[in-house]
Amino acid sequence: MTQTWLLWYLLASLTGHPLGVLLAILVIGWLGDRLSFGWLPSPLRLMARLRRIGELRRTLATNPHDRRARLELADLLLKRRPQEAAALARQNVEAGDEDVPTVFLLGAALARSGSLERAEQVLSFAEKAEPGFRMGEIDLELGRLRLARGDFDGAQEVLTRFVAQRPGTVEGRYLLARALAGRGDLEGARRVRAEGWREYRTLPRFRRREERPFAARLRPLRSALVLGVAVAAALLVLYSFGAHLWGG
Repeated sequence: MTQTWLLWYLLASLTGHPLGVLLAILVIGWLGDRLSFGWLPSPLRLMARLRRIGELRRTLATNPHDRRARLELADLLLKRRPQEAAALARQNVEAGDEDVPTVFLLGAALARSGSLERAEQVLSFAEKAEPGFRMGEIDLELGRLRLARGDFDGAQEVLTRFVAQRPGTVEGRYLLARALAGRGDLEGARRVRAEGWREYRTLPRFRRREERPFAARLRPLRSALVLGVAVAAALLVLYSFGAHLWGG
């Protein structure tokens, strides 16, 4: 709380300068996103991630046979560059690494890069080898994949199992609601969405940060209102600076 007040004091002191106004708008926008849709990454985490990606690329440039570095790099690239992540994980598999974390990463990267049928085969292989891997992480990935394919029955099966393994999941319930709606079970979808929102409200703060993008999709109007308030606050800062600058 003290850090928050110090930050706002700093912004208030700087708003007479264009850079201060820009900083204030950026901070307000970022806080608004953090409290609503959660689209933007943490700046510190993003910087650490980019730094680590650079370090791993340099390691592989020096030693292209470092499979541990290659797997870590693939994991870091999974969300933003899944095709490159798939290529990196495939190299490890072809080199003989058939452990579940490597195979799962390959399957997830294939799914997110659009190779859905091949991804299903790879993920099913990993699930047979270790059904409870990371508290249902394979089921979650299969659920995303099957939703993308329009296989709502298959998605419901694995996502129901995932929610049972990880009761606190908001993402799992959001995806399960999509599967139910796709099957025409609108009442079931509404019930699961309501359960997801109730679960979100009971999570500790650090978990709410992780689950916020999916909670926002459960209550999009609420999240849009919060973001709208943040945008209005940013515009007010800009207007106040303009009035001060031009003597309005």
